Amino acid sequence: CHLIHYLRLSHHLIVLNYLICTFDKLKSVSSEDINITDAVFDGVEVRVFEPPGKRDERLKRSVIYIHGGGWALASARTSLYNNLCRIMAESLNAVVVSVEYRLVPEVCFPEQFHDALRATKHFLQPDVLAEYSVDPSRIAISGDSAGGNLAAAVCQQLSKDEHLTVRPKLQALIYPVLQAFDFNTPSYQQNMNMPVLPRHVMINYWIDYFNGNYDLAHSLIINNHTALDVGQALSFRGHLNWTSLLPSSFKKNYKPVIQTTGKAEIVQEIPALLDVRAVPLLAENETLQLQPKTYILTCENDVLRDDGVMYARRLENAGVEVTLDHFDDCFHGCMIFTIWPTDFSAGVQTRNSYIKWLDENL
Repeated sequence: CHLIHYLRLSHHLIVLNYLICTFDKLKSVSSEDINITDAVFDGVEVRVFEPPGKRDERLKRSVIYIHGGGWALASARTSLYNNLCRIMAESLNAVVVSVEYRLVPEVCFPEQFHDALRATKHFLQPDVLAEYSVDPSRIAISGDSAGGNLAAAVCQQLSKDEHLTVRPKLQALIYPVLQAFDFNTPSYQQNMNMPVLPRHVMINYWIDYFNGNYDLAHSLIINNHTALDVGQALSFRGHLNWTSLLPSSFKKNYKPVIQTTGKAEIVQEIPALLDVRAVPLLAENETLQLQPKTYILTCENDVLRDDGVMYARRLENAGVEVTLDHFDDCFHGCMIFTIWPTDFSAGVQTRNSYIKWLDENL
């Protein structure tokens, strides 16, 4: 990655960075209720939130959490995510492992995926789980936005690893970003200029994640990279055909944008656009059948709404039990904004619903 790419991010992205990162990173400070420590899992930094142990208590459940921020912003140690994970640990009486994966521009895809996978596999080792008094049968993997992308990709990878003895019981994805195939889904069209995540900003995130060229942004916006004459994309088209995967309440009156002729060189230059480790919605049904019970939270005022809804439908079609938790009056990123000066009711509402599902199913 090149620093100049990061510096050229739009004004909207800079504002989001300000909201998330003006809060100082918090040192490893424990409270009366939660013991907070920083550790390294197979070369990856993590922050661990542990409720106090009680005499004769059974093993605790656990959540592996991967933060959002477009693979480029935020941290497990900023107050917004520190607060979320602390509340999760308290509310669930669970050990929460928050993964501090490396960010753009230091690294690009697939390194963020590899960091999240390595940290998760390390934690899932029986001796490590025993060290933290975690029940191997009660572990969830979760994340929001780009962290939801990484959580879904890691969960898919774990499901195919025949050598693992412990796998997540659940996955919980918060307004996840799951595909770069179609930037004209109804939610992308409806919310293309919606704060906090306009369409062009999400495309910039993707370009930076893939260490691509900003000159390609316009072609991506009009789906030139997946036009009908782009052979590499043809086999994936049915995996995210929103005209069949979305209910009418989400399709509204929007029309698909499918170019007859496009630019095959885009996928040749950025093959990761069709790499399932980056775009979990492109996974084959054989992989989806292996996924655990799933929770997906979506917001109406979010370009990524239909990513989550389509993934929920594809998982259901593959036989996975899915809870789609949709909020008509909420926006992308709202769940972490629950403390002053960004204490929004939408954040508390979505966070409470998410934690309630984990409590009932983990």
